[in-house]
Amino acid sequence: MNTFISYNPKQILLLPPDMRDWLPEGSLALFISDVVDSLDLSGIYRAYEGDGRGHPAYHPAMMVKLLLYGYSTGRASSRKIERATWEDVAFRVLATDQHPDHDSIAAFRQRHLGELRKLFLQVLKMCQAAGLVKLGHVALDGTKVKANASKHKAMSYGRMVETEGRLKREIEELLRQAERTDAAEDAKFGKGRSGDELPEELRRREGRLLKIREAMAQLEAEAKAEAENKKQEAEEKLAERERRKDKGDRPGGRPPVVPDPDLAVPKTKAQKNFTDPDSRIMKD
Repeated sequence: MNTFISYNPKQILLLPPDMRDWLPEGSLALFISDVVDSLDLSGIYRAYEGDGRGHPAYHPAMMVKLLLYGYSTGRASSRKIERATWEDVAFRVLATDQHPDHDSIAAFRQRHLGELRKLFLQVLKMCQAAGLVKLGHVALDGTKVKANASKHKAMSYGRMVETEGRLKREIEELLRQAERTDAAEDAKFGKGRSGDELPEELRRREGRLLKIREAMAQLEAEAKAEAENKKQEAEEKLAERERRKDKGDRPGGRPPVVPDPDLAVPKTKAQKNFTDPDSRIMKD
């Protein structure tokens, strides 16, 4: 009888070949993907006609999906969206396993800001018409009517205008927040940097394994040195006990145990900084 379910990080084709099958049928990401696929993106496509680009641009539909899903789920940062295309299954599906960098994501938003406002409003209105009360973190219906009732409630023209105005303001705030966040992170990390890059020597697996082995060896050496010190202290205490016995004293307590440095191992919580081995974590 096996104790554990099989786990093999190197397993090939562990996921279904159709990326949409990586997500459950009711996934918000799949819903947003289908909605965006039904939109008219010609306003964005026209911006690329004859622009003389030497390198193909990322597909507008993919970029719109990433931005809309990101903003709907509380990710205003282009850096977080970039990272999510690697680490979050929903973003990875929307990007079809492509990984636009944060500069490309921010540039797309800035270049097509006017079209994105219209497209986002269109998406929110479509979701509202479909009976949704929220799209991720974005509230679609500001009334106090219960969700099951509001799905079927007829909306007056005046309320339609009021609701559209509120949705427009919500979209404006989402886009402004995204711009503020990107600007703050550019100032903090620098253009072209995400802020969570690993040092060069830790980026490749071979380098990581080498650093891990070096850190383990250093921890083991420190544990052995500590055991050597404790051995010396224990031997000195034993010698003192013997001297007292020779003088007729009876030392109390148990004699100290002399540790074997060759058997010393690092403590479970011992840590080593890969990039600065001499640093220590200080308690606040």
